[in-house]
Amino acid sequence: MSNFHDLIDGYYKFRGTEWLEERERWKELAEGQSPRVMVIACSDSRVEPATIFGSRPGEIFVVRNVANLVPPFETGGGLHGVSAALEFAVTVLKVDEILVLGHGACGGVKAALSGDLKDAAPGEGGFVASWIKLLDDARAKVIAEHGKTPEGQTALEQEGVRTSLKNLMTFPFVKERVEAGTLELHGAVFAIADGKLRVLQDSGAFEPA
Repeated sequence: MSNFHDLIDGYYKFRGTEWLEERERWKELAEGQSPRVMVIACSDSRVEPATIFGSRPGEIFVVRNVANLVPPFETGGGLHGVSAALEFAVTVLKVDEILVLGHGACGGVKAALSGDLKDAAPGEGGFVASWIKLLDDARAKVIAEHGKTPEGQTALEQEGVRTSLKNLMTFPFVKERVEAGTLELHGAVFAIADGKLRVLQDSGAFEPA
C-alpha cells in the first residue's frame, strides 16, 4: 500500500527511467498540450485512464470525480469543476472526442442505488449524497427493473454513463460542435474484475471492445 514516502520513491524511479526515456516528449509538453481526447472518469483508485488505455503523457485530458458524472449545464450558484474542465477541453484545447468512462464496483453508484446517504450531513457523506442526486432518474429506472441487486448495480453503472452523455449535450458549446461533426461523444464501462471494456454502441447497448 502506497504512502507519501512510497510516492517520492516512485518519483525517483520515474525521474531516472521513464522521464529520461521520454525526455524529448516532456520538453515538447513543457511548451503546451494538445490532447485529442477528453476522458471523464471516476476518482476510484482502481480505474486510471492512462493505464487502461496505455496513453503517453499529454495524450488524454482527464477529469475525475465520484461516479464519473457530468452535471447539466447551468450558470447560477456553486463551483463548477467538471463544467470548467469541459469548457477548457472543448473551447481551448479543442478536443475531437469525449469519453465518459464508467466502471464496475463503483462506490458512488452503489451509494446512489442503496440510498443510504440521502440524509447524511456534509462531512459524513452529505457531499457525496448531493452529488449523486444526478443519478436519481436513472436510479428510479434501474430499481423498477432490477431492484437493489448486483444486476441493478451493473445497470446503474451503465445508466450513469448514459446520464452523463445526455447532460453533455445540454452544454451549448458541446451541442454545437457535435451537431457540426467536429466533436464526438463516447461511453464505456471498464469491469475491474475481468478487465473488459464495454463500449456503448449506437444501438444503446454496451458491447465488449
